[in-house]
Amino acid sequence: MRIRDPIHGTIDVSGEEKAVIDSRYYQRLRHVRQLGFGDLAFPGATHTRHAHSLGAMHVASRVFHAVAGRSSLPDDVRKRFSAAVRLAVLCHDLGHMPLSHASERIAPPRASLRLPSWLDAVAEGEQATHEDFTAKLLLDSSLTPIIEQHYGPMGITPMAAVGLITGARPPQDPGFSHGGVDWTPFLRAIVSGELDADRMDYLVRDSFYTGVNYGRYDMDWIVSNLNPAVKDGRAYMALSRAAAFAFEDFLLSRYHMFVSVYYHHTSVNFDYMLRRYYEEAPGEFEIPSDPEAFLFCDDVALWHTLRRSKNRWAQRIYTRNGFKLLAQFTERDVGYDLDVLRSALVTGGFEHFTVESKGVLSKYFSEGSGPSLFIVDVSTGRLTEVARYTPLYQRYSGAVRLSRLYVRPDQIEDARNMMARLLGQAVQP
Repeated sequence: MRIRDPIHGTIDVSGEEKAVIDSRYYQRLRHVRQLGFGDLAFPGATHTRHAHSLGAMHVASRVFHAVAGRSSLPDDVRKRFSAAVRLAVLCHDLGHMPLSHASERIAPPRASLRLPSWLDAVAEGEQATHEDFTAKLLLDSSLTPIIEQHYGPMGITPMAAVGLITGARPPQDPGFSHGGVDWTPFLRAIVSGELDADRMDYLVRDSFYTGVNYGRYDMDWIVSNLNPAVKDGRAYMALSRAAAFAFEDFLLSRYHMFVSVYYHHTSVNFDYMLRRYYEEAPGEFEIPSDPEAFLFCDDVALWHTLRRSKNRWAQRIYTRNGFKLLAQFTERDVGYDLDVLRSALVTGGFEHFTVESKGVLSKYFSEGSGPSLFIVDVSTGRLTEVARYTPLYQRYSGAVRLSRLYVRPDQIEDARNMMARLLGQAVQP
């Protein structure tokens, strides 16, 4: 099967992948928007996790074959490794909840999913995440036998796909080794790493659909400069020095997309109001832990609930009657004191809320995880961890915090006048 995509052109899909795509769990992603409330700020941003996952799978294949082409892996091993990483990337977003990340705060306890103990090592807390749901759907749903039937003959199990998505090491699984070299780190880096297929697709896709230029980077040059790097019996992804600047451009593209698109003040506004709705109307909309019930938990179901709800926040969300932005600033701006502004709003009787967002250059670097990408000198084979090679990590090592104050719409003019007087006093010599 071939699929036409506005970002990558023609995407080839194998018979095994078609069986997964045709499943109800994958088709559910047609009704989960990639950017949640993003279309309220960027009207074109109505694209879905369904399209993104197809695009990411295509990018994963490009990355894998670029590296494998510079390796000594035999054809049959390449075929198995490629099928596994394409499957993992295709399925990596299956567990996303309505409006993507906005609903994770009401996810059920992780224990209710009854995941196998070997996944406990990568658990992020007591509340289930979208990765936990993805693991549940792959390991224990009606999708599981579909994968077993179509991928089993290649020696690829649902556990193997979950391992690549989560980073956990599944027991009793053949893994991805050949000739005494473990290729798991490389395959895992394609799924979730410093230069993974997920980000490589969503940056250009989100840039296209929002109409901004921040997410554009030289994908072709990066892919053409990827190499295998074997260190201590493990294979990693390595980028030649010739493409180091293109990688820095990629990092900055992600950083700027977060600040300008993913943390746009309108999206942040409605995300917060949805949070208040969940807090004030507990149980009105829930994320079910049962896989069959989860099939019907999508954006359509949430919007239907919001339309019918009598909750004030639900009504504001549905009618697009959000609070108005009063002020936004970072720690680099001078003359703003969040506590003073909040205190003045309270004293003046203004209904308001505050949201603080954090933008980082690289979540992998900030989490202190092991290297998923090296810079390689192709003439000598010398490897350098990418965080040590590029100065961007040092320059942007600290998170940028975006602080925003929102005020009820009918009070915004008075609030602006109050803030102008307050800030005018603050800058007096």
